[in-house]
Amino acid sequence: MTARPAPAKAPRKAALRAVPAKAPAAKSVKPPAPAQRPAAAGAQRPAADVRATAAEPEAQKRVSGIVPRGYVPLVDIPRPPPPPRDFQLHVGDKAVHPSHGLGEVTAIEHREIGSVKGEFYILRILDNGMRVMVPRASAGAAGLRPVMTAKEADRVLETMRAREVAVDLQPWSRRFRAYTEMIKSGSPHEVAKVLRDMYRLKFDKDLSFGERRLLDQAKSLLMKELAAAKGVTEAVLQANVDEMFRA
Repeated sequence: MTARPAPAKAPRKAALRAVPAKAPAAKSVKPPAPAQRPAAAGAQRPAADVRATAAEPEAQKRVSGIVPRGYVPLVDIPRPPPPPRDFQLHVGDKAVHPSHGLGEVTAIEHREIGSVKGEFYILRILDNGMRVMVPRASAGAAGLRPVMTAKEADRVLETMRAREVAVDLQPWSRRFRAYTEMIKSGSPHEVAKVLRDMYRLKFDKDLSFGERRLLDQAKSLLMKELAAAKGVTEAVLQANVDEMFRA
């Protein structure tokens, strides 16, 4: 008679053990995975758009003369003239982005990116094919401007022919910082000074990594615009510039 309670207790213990055994199996582990896939897939395309427009507030600071707190510029760069009040672009027009150089408007689209909502110029940069989005309402504040005229291009070429040296600072780290400020200014004359100084060094000695970087940046920002303004190919303009510095 004492053997009957034992089987009765055994099922209760087994039942108690079965409850925690089933609890982990009932955990919803898989639902987060589908929730993450759309977010990861959807983040891929906007990433290019956000990266392209991330430079706009910084460009606006450069145009308005605002610099980060505590930063003291090494070069006194004149503020570039504002674009015309009626400055409007259409699909197929060319314009110059202060951080990327000459580009072509491939579309005008209505987008919402972060807190910015409205129409955007979709600009394809001719030097590398990169796509940049610029808010249409604040294109001038972002530094977007028309392509320079032929007369303006002649003045920029005169800046390149000048015999002066734009930056004469020691040590090299300070010169590099000053040249970088000039490149980021968005002013074609300031970029031309960097191109001029680096070209002269190139004909005198082998350029360092930093000097080659400055030369490449200046060329990508300026050469295509100068060629478009003068109505010649970039190869012809490049040959003229090379001859200019050999003289």
